[in-house]
Amino acid sequence: MRIIKAVMLSVMILCAAPFYSGLAWAGQVNINQADAPTLATELKGIGDKKAQAIVEYRKQNGPFASVDDLQKVKGISVKTIEKNRQSLSL
Repeated sequence: MRIIKAVMLSVMILCAAPFYSGLAWAGQVNINQADAPTLATELKGIGDKKAQAIVEYRKQNGPFASVDDLQKVKGISVKTIEKNRQSLSL
């Protein structure tokens, strides 16, 4: 009986583990709606200044038509976009 309880507990822990890892919370970042802190936190190679530049560009030019339009923002390279492509959405 102790073995069955131990196995059941192990299975429950393994099933719950993904919900407590960073992977469970990683998701898409909508570049047309995200604020600067979200962009800086969620995207690789995007710090506070670049995140603010994205928000300012969006305010001045309207929403991005494609993820690749991010390269129109000063300081955002194709390489940065490729690193984050799986996390970017419109």
